[in-house]
Amino acid sequence: MKLDADILIVGGGLNGPALGLALADTGFDVTIVDAMPKGARGTDGFDGRGYALALASTRLLGAIGVWPKVAPNAQALLDIRISDGRAGEGPGPFVLEFDHAEIDEGPMGFMVEDRFLSRAFLDAVEAHPRITLIDQETVVAQEVDTASVTLTLGSGKVLTGRMVVGCDGRRSGTCERAGITRRGHDYGQTSLVCAVDHELPHQGAAHQFFMPPGPLAILPLPGNQSSIVWTESHAEAARIQALEDDGYLAELRPRFGSFLGEISLAGKRFTYPLNLTVAEHYVTDRVALVGDAAHGMHPIAGQGLNAGLKDVAALAEVLALARRRGEDIGRIDVLERYQQWRRFDVMQMVGTTELTNRLFSNDNPILRTTRDLGLGLVNAFPSLRRTFIREAAGLTGDLPKLLQGRQI
Repeated sequence: MKLDADILIVGGGLNGPALGLALADTGFDVTIVDAMPKGARGTDGFDGRGYALALASTRLLGAIGVWPKVAPNAQALLDIRISDGRAGEGPGPFVLEFDHAEIDEGPMGFMVEDRFLSRAFLDAVEAHPRITLIDQETVVAQEVDTASVTLTLGSGKVLTGRMVVGCDGRRSGTCERAGITRRGHDYGQTSLVCAVDHELPHQGAAHQFFMPPGPLAILPLPGNQSSIVWTESHAEAARIQALEDDGYLAELRPRFGSFLGEISLAGKRFTYPLNLTVAEHYVTDRVALVGDAAHGMHPIAGQGLNAGLKDVAALAEVLALARRRGEDIGRIDVLERYQQWRRFDVMQMVGTTELTNRLFSNDNPILRTTRDLGLGLVNAFPSLRRTFIREAAGLTGDLPKLLQGRQI
């Protein structure tokens, strides 16, 4: 049978290109199918969207040749400060602080704007001789047989490969067509996302301020700018988003505080309704799921993209080693190695985000006292604090080679 590619990837956002590059570097021929036009990704204008990349994720980007293009526009995360309080009242008495100087590896991670990361991926994908990118196409049918998988696109074009990987988000069509069920729930929360200019330098510090409706994350960007991820109830978020810029800022200021001086909006404003959605299985015959297609969780710990890049690193390593052993990469027994590698870590992360959101997103006085004491307790023990710092940097657990910055 003539194959169009060894591996077909559905989804051209960030995880799809990252996986394509990781696989192509090991000798696989890869085709990426993206519903969006190429020109819509990595546009030149600043829109305020950014990602907090853990140190391990930047090592993966270095191993697949993307980080050198991104690094000049990245902001190092040197400090993370976590506090609890109410809007207009400032933080509570205890602040948990993670300082990058407490570990030997350097910054815990980097903030990178979406436009720079998307452009770097697109350029690398288009330059790679083993990757074919098909944009402005959707998959309408997916069939698996004993030796291959066939995708039918909206245009009628048919693609055949040894397996397909769904990198197509929380509403993954790849997952649905494979008959994999999902479970989860709505959080009753929406994240408001924007960027602000501020008078004073942020010194590379990120802030997570927990308020009763949900957390406010202030994430440093290059210069005197920060990315904001601000969580409210669905109704309150809709009300705030509908305001003019002046009204929006009037709502943000008492939550943000004055520690960075006067603030003003920069770029666009976005909203993202929050829900948990986890696939019952990450794999089936000749099908694997990566990133939000496998597990979409609360952004409270900023691990969405980092969790997806862990999937990328693990799946690429499993497939590369299987092929070197002469195995059929699409067989379920091969793909289950990827699922076993990632499932425990993902469920642990889901459990942590669920517990944190339930514990902090309320105004119960007993829970408030408990969590404030917890923050103070962790901050008082350097060894415990360093454990959390290394976790935030993505340096714990059974790391695939790419997350160590090594080739497969």
